[in-house]
Amino acid sequence: MKAEMTWMKNMEFMSDNHGLKTLMDATPEHGGAQIGPTPKELILNAMMGCTAMDVVSMLKKMRQEITEFKMEVEAVKTTHYPTHFKSAELVYLLNGAIEPEKAIKAVDASLTKYCGVNYMISKTCQLTFKLVLNDQVIKTGPVQFIEPKPEE
Repeated sequence: MKAEMTWMKNMEFMSDNHGLKTLMDATPEHGGAQIGPTPKELILNAMMGCTAMDVVSMLKKMRQEITEFKMEVEAVKTTHYPTHFKSAELVYLLNGAIEPEKAIKAVDASLTKYCGVNYMISKTCQLTFKLVLNDQVIKTGPVQFIEPKPEE
């Protein structure tokens, strides 16, 4: 993987991932104009995107009918430098003809084995999750990854 970044002006930066551009900015109190997400907000997006792709892929393979899938994440930052996330809750909001045990299996697999972004974040941040299927909470708990075997 490789990425590039270019300073635009003030606190605006443009990242480039193989031709796909993402604008970042700081909040006004940090000299930005808030015309793009902050780097920490992009981390929240990556946390949701990584696990969402896992879950949708697995549910499709299980032949479950997803009519709607949304996610939310709320993180609490430390107050000391370097500020970082000390805790975060991932909320999965699924609707459709989905068997509850299959939804649980997909989320559990993502948050114990597959989602590399949340695995990395879990090293410095206490992660929890809530799975809501058709407006009913069907599972909550801590995120506990199985440690991968060391690469040879």
